[in-house]
Amino acid sequence: MGALDGIRVLDLSQGAAGPICTMHLGDLGARVVKVEPPGGEWGRALGPPFVGDVAAAFIGMNRNKRSVVVDLKRPGGRDIVARLAAHTDVLVESFRPGVMVRLGLGYETLAADHPRLVYCAISAFGQDGPWRHRPGVDGIVQGASGLMSVTGEPDGGPVKVGVPAADTSAGFLAAQGVLAALFARERTGRGQRVDVALLDALLAFQTVPLAMYLASGKPPDRTGSGAAYAAPNEAFPTRDGFIMVAAYTPERWAALCEVLGRRDLAADARFASNEARVRHRAALREALIPIFRTRSSAEWVSTLDAADIICGSIATYPEVVAHPQVRHNNMVVSFEHPRLGRTAVIGSPLRLSETPTAVTRPAPLPGEHSVEVLLEAGFSVREIAAAAAAGVVPGRAAPVRGQGAEPPRRRRETRGRSRAV
Repeated sequence: MGALDGIRVLDLSQGAAGPICTMHLGDLGARVVKVEPPGGEWGRALGPPFVGDVAAAFIGMNRNKRSVVVDLKRPGGRDIVARLAAHTDVLVESFRPGVMVRLGLGYETLAADHPRLVYCAISAFGQDGPWRHRPGVDGIVQGASGLMSVTGEPDGGPVKVGVPAADTSAGFLAAQGVLAALFARERTGRGQRVDVALLDALLAFQTVPLAMYLASGKPPDRTGSGAAYAAPNEAFPTRDGFIMVAAYTPERWAALCEVLGRRDLAADARFASNEARVRHRAALREALIPIFRTRSSAEWVSTLDAADIICGSIATYPEVVAHPQVRHNNMVVSFEHPRLGRTAVIGSPLRLSETPTAVTRPAPLPGEHSVEVLLEAGFSVREIAAAAAAGVVPGRAAPVRGQGAEPPRRRRETRGRSRAV
């Protein structure tokens, strides 16, 4: 039994932020229905790489969902989505501000008939304000948020974070906002609108450096792998690679100098405190790099571990997925997909002792569950046939299990069950 068993989610989002939000809700046990346009949402083509003809990124973000295809541009499409929303607890959308209102599916319209609805709108810059209509994707928002200005090497230009930080953080925060709204609904009986902007999510992501700037008036410098507030707390080259070393507390700095055979560094006024070492980071690195280059990464990690100095190797993705702790935590799981064969995704990072998360479904095919979802929402066979004839829903959608109804208990759901890789 999942923590959100019985909660129904209607996902009209595309891309990354919204799908990440609803993926986590599905991991917690919510029954997520993904509403896609004909041909599927644009995230299905977000590659390379692809598994078959489906983007690997899409597969990773859309587990634990069923798919319904509805053409909102055709008459009747809006009414189908409105009827689905009337049978749901949470609606998540990521259209540009104003689009859902023009479709007749805005929060005020839906909440008038369904006041318990939690309506989550995800946008680049917010639902109102001077930039509300500006388009924005992850990289654009990374630039607008200041994140790129503090990322990169000191003598280089701004660098985009190597993962979709804006989309991912907004997806996490949107899920958090939905959970808070559901909790509030238990007390008030009413739903509410949750507004999450990618820009705001990345500002929250930068709480520490922005707090430092607001206090000092000085923008942080780009420090490569180093932390702007601590030294040494960064990557150092070894004989065969790199390691991260965090030895900025007084005890660990003294221990590092001892291990390296450089007690003189501990007595050097330039390195006498963390603040001083941050100011003289370049000189500190100049002193430490030649020493670290004399031994392999494994040798240094073993030596520093023995001295209780925080350190670690810099793992590649192949090393990450093979790591014994990653495997122990069941963070990589695989599925037998009905069309794509065995596919692997990242598991849920949440550990709940009484209502554990679960990954029970692979990413759906476009419109794979149209008939069964519409039947569950009270549509008659005649209505579904008429909608298919009008091109509003797929003409050849078929229920997966023959009867069109999802099992009443989540634990009985076996299709596509995952296993640890």
